Formats: sequence, C-alpha cells, structure tokens
Amino acid sequence: MVGAAGALGLSRVARERPSGAAFGAPVVLVAAVAAGVAVASRSMLIGEDDYRTLVFVLLAGAPMAVVVGLVLARRVLRLEREAARERAERESALEVEQSRRETVRWLSHDLRTPLAGIRALAESLADGAVADPPAAHARIVHEVDRLDVMVDDIAELSRLHGPQPTSRAGRCALDDLVSDAVATVAPLAAAADVDVIAGDLAGVTVEVDPRAVTRAVTNVLRNALQHTPAGGRVIVTTQVRGGQVLVDVSDGCGGIATGDLERVFEPGWRGDESRHDRGMGLGLTIAREVARSHGGDAVATNRGDGTGCTVTLSLPAHRLTRS
Repeated sequence: MVGAAGALGLSRVARERPSGAAFGAPVVLVAAVAAGVAVASRSMLIGEDDYRTLVFVLLAGAPMAVVVGLVLARRVLRLEREAARERAERESALEVEQSRRETVRWLSHDLRTPLAGIRALAESLADGAVADPPAAHARIVHEVDRLDVMVDDIAELSRLHGPQPTSRAGRCALDDLVSDAVATVAPLAAAADVDVIAGDLAGVTVEVDPRAVTRAVTNVLRNALQHTPAGGRVIVTTQVRGGQVLVDVSDGCGGIATGDLERVFEPGWRGDESRHDRGMGLGLTIAREVARSHGGDAVATNRGDGTGCTVTLSLPAHRLTRS
C-alpha cells in the first residue's frame, strides 16, 4: 500500500516536476521496504526488540535513498533544462524562418520595381522611342544605384543576423563618426531642402566598429530626411546618460502613432504607401542590429512638441571613455 500510494503520488508530481519525482522515487522505495519489514514482523509476532531490523533498514536505506534521489533529480533537472532550451531554440528557429519567408516575399517585390523600370527604359532606348535619351540614361543609372543600395542592405542585414557577425572594433571618437554620417547625407539633405544640424556633442571615445556605427547613424539620418518635409530640419546630438552614450536623431515627420513606434524597426515596414520611392525599409532595421551587436539598442520616441520623432542609438558604458 505504501509503494502504491507513493507511485501514485510520484506520477502526479512527475507531470509538473520530473526532477521532484526523480528525487522521491528512491525515498518511496525505502519507505515501501520499511513498511514491508514492519508488516512482516507484526504478522510473525516478532517481539518488540526485533523491530531493530526495521530501524536498521531505515538507517541504512534512507541516506542512500536521499543520495540516489539527489543524483537522479540533478540529472533530470539538467535534462529538463536542455529540453526547454532545445524547445526554445526550435520555436525561435521557426519564428526566424517565418520572418525570413515574409522578408524574401517583400524583398522580391521591391527588387522587381527598379528592374521593371530599367527594362522598360532599355527597351524604349533600343526602339528609339525615347525623346530624351540622356535623361533615360540618367534614369537607368539612378535605378541601378537603387538596386546596388538594396543588395548592399540585404547583404549587411544577413551579416548582422549571422551567428557570429565579424566585427572590427577599435577606439574612435564618436563625434567624428557622426560628422562622417552627416557629410554622407549632405547631398540628400540639399536635394530635399532639409537642414541637417549637429547639436550638442558629448566628445566621447567609444570602442566600436567604426564602419558599422557610421552606417547605422547614416541610415537613421537618411530615414529622418525621407520623412521630413522641405524646409524642415534634422537635428543629431550625442550625450552620456544613465551609463550609456546616446546618439539622438530628431526629425520633423509630425510624429508616429504610439502603436507603430516599435514597428519602424521591422524590415520593410512603412506607415504610408510610398515605400518603393524610399528604399526597402531596411535602414532602421540595420541600425538597430548594429547597436545590438555592440551591446546597445535602438528606440524610437515621439518628440514632446509633436513635430516629429527621435530615434536613439545607444552604446553601453563599458565601451565609453572621455576623449
């Protein structure tokens, strides 16, 4: 009866805590043996002094049962953790695969747009149906440049999503990286009639991959320029706060719905229908992945005055020194 009751209890415990059942199994076994000895002694009318056999069984078996139970429990607990980790990895891999399929779907759609334009212009040039061939040539070059940027973005995102992205970290002045990014987008800013202003700079030296961080800041600046109307301005600042160095890029987009602030970092997401004129929507995704590869992050918030939003790239304090 003791063994049966113990087995029933262990079966119930094993459903939620297999390690607890593994620990209890040897204990139940010893208890069942002790109960058997006690029943046998009583049935054979053995004197009370002979109950020393029962005490001996308990003293000899109980410690060993506890030891064996602990060993089994540790082993089962380790197996539980391994199984949970494998299950989490499978679920993560499934999510990544689903995301990858969706990404491939919209990437193929976006890549077809400039390809279709190039083909149409090339066929028109071959047929002599273009009134302004130099303009058509310029348009083809523009579309090829768009394709080049798209393919480069895809390659960069694939690298960052790899198991061990290659990194060339080194000590460099963060303000210099920001200045390089501002210089890169200067022609775009001039064409869009948007001022890019470098505000307060913290003057810090960080240990980062300069190429990757410059690209991340450049992507954020380009995104800000694309969503700031003509005559507006984009402000970039750096600061040290809460043990982190921050790069803040504020635009004049008019603000983003609170529920969409996190979605701006999703590959290909756009809040309007003009996505094809603004690239593939990988800029902020790459910027966040670069920040995270350095131990930081990227977040988007609305400005307090309601005129736009701010994208903040952060780097951890242990990579920061004063210049």
